[in-house]
Amino acid sequence: MTYEDGRNVNTGLDRDIPEPRFDHLAHMTEPFGLWEHALYSEPRQDHGYCTDDNARALIVASRQPGPSAELIELAEIYVRFLEDAQIAGGGFHNRRNKDGSWEDAIGSDDSQGRAIWALGTVAASGPEPWMRDLGLSILSAQSGFSSPFPRSNAFAMLGASEALAVAPGNLAATQILERSLASLVGTMSAAGTSVGDPVDEEWPWPEDRLTYDNARIPEALLAAGEATGDDQLVNSGLALLEWLVAVETNEAHFSFTPVGGWTRGEPRPGFDQQPVEATAMADACARAWRMTGDLRWRAGVEMAARWFLGANDIGVNIYDSETGGSGDGLTSSGVNENQGAESTLAALASLQQARAIEIGA
Repeated sequence: MTYEDGRNVNTGLDRDIPEPRFDHLAHMTEPFGLWEHALYSEPRQDHGYCTDDNARALIVASRQPGPSAELIELAEIYVRFLEDAQIAGGGFHNRRNKDGSWEDAIGSDDSQGRAIWALGTVAASGPEPWMRDLGLSILSAQSGFSSPFPRSNAFAMLGASEALAVAPGNLAATQILERSLASLVGTMSAAGTSVGDPVDEEWPWPEDRLTYDNARIPEALLAAGEATGDDQLVNSGLALLEWLVAVETNEAHFSFTPVGGWTRGEPRPGFDQQPVEATAMADACARAWRMTGDLRWRAGVEMAARWFLGANDIGVNIYDSETGGSGDGLTSSGVNENQGAESTLAALASLQQARAIEIGA
């Protein structure tokens, strides 16, 4: 990328990135929680709710500077959802019926990790003191979290790092971070991508394929390195993120890994591209920018947000700036017009990060 006077020439940070709107998010939310899916813009109530999306929603609500009274009310619904999802002895349900009853004995590892991530975030920056206290209290009962899956561990590491920033020495957060980091580093080592110099410079990724939420892995390394003061983790996270940005950039815009994944030798661009890839990239680049001050990461945040605004492989808007809803994916012929919770939250989170770097937050 080329820079001039401290700005990215191709994607100079302008004032046309919209403020996130929460109308559609409010429309998708009922007293039990946030509906998971939508048919166009209408909630598909028969599909129920999930911890995954209510956790994502709590993160977005907690990050918003100067939240409105309505957004604070939504945050209360989401934190209460996680409180209700708790299982005695640790862990969380994930699937919830429209009548409020739980469908599962315990949720997926990803849903456990996302719940911990949201609890750490609300503990650090929730809009009300009681929410911050409740988030830390629920997280403090989750020290037994353990998973073999890289992204589940990455989500949990992000939450534990947030909690430790405001509650240094918290036992549960410390144990979660240590155990999840050890598992993630073990996965990397088994793939020949140990922390430090990778064995395969052309393919340093700790899996045979890029799959989903890819940038969460380097972001988690950055968060853990910052929390523990381990420069080697930070350097590894930055190197892995730099490689991912290069792989997923097509000229001046992001071309994200499609839903079926991608590996060497396969054609690009691929479809369907999912909004969660954009928000993972925005979050990871924002963290790298705050930690290093390197302008390329600032540009990466903006590029990720602009993916929703037409800077993508087919040049179409995915985000509706009038309502705050986002299409569920980018296909080779257009946008998936359904505006589910995951995609809408991905757009809102990406815009939040872009607006934050715009004002220097």
